[in-house]
Amino acid sequence: MPRRLHVEVVYALPGVLDAVRVALEEGATVRQAIEASGMLARHPEIEIRNQPLGIHGRRVRPHDALADGDRVEVYRRLTADPKQARRERALRRRR
Repeated sequence: MPRRLHVEVVYALPGVLDAVRVALEEGATVRQAIEASGMLARHPEIEIRNQPLGIHGRRVRPHDALADGDRVEVYRRLTADPKQARRERALRRRR
C-alpha cells in the first residue's frame, strides 16, 4: 500500500491567506498538490507553468517531488521592482 503524504498549499493575497492541507500519494509533485488543493479554481490568476513556487521558502518547479510535511507556497508576481521602489521611498524621504 503506497504511503500518503500530508502537505499544505498556501497562497497569500493582500490581507488574506488561502491555506489548504491535502493528502497525496507518495511521489506526488508540487503541481499535483496545487491541483488537489483547489487553488486553481479559487484563484484563476494562478498559472502553474509561469508562477513562482516554493517549499518552505526555497524555490521549486512544478514537477519537483514532495515530502511529507512540506508547505507548498504559490507566490504572487511582484507588482513593482523592489530596487526601484526603495529608490523612490528614499527620494521622498529626502524631500
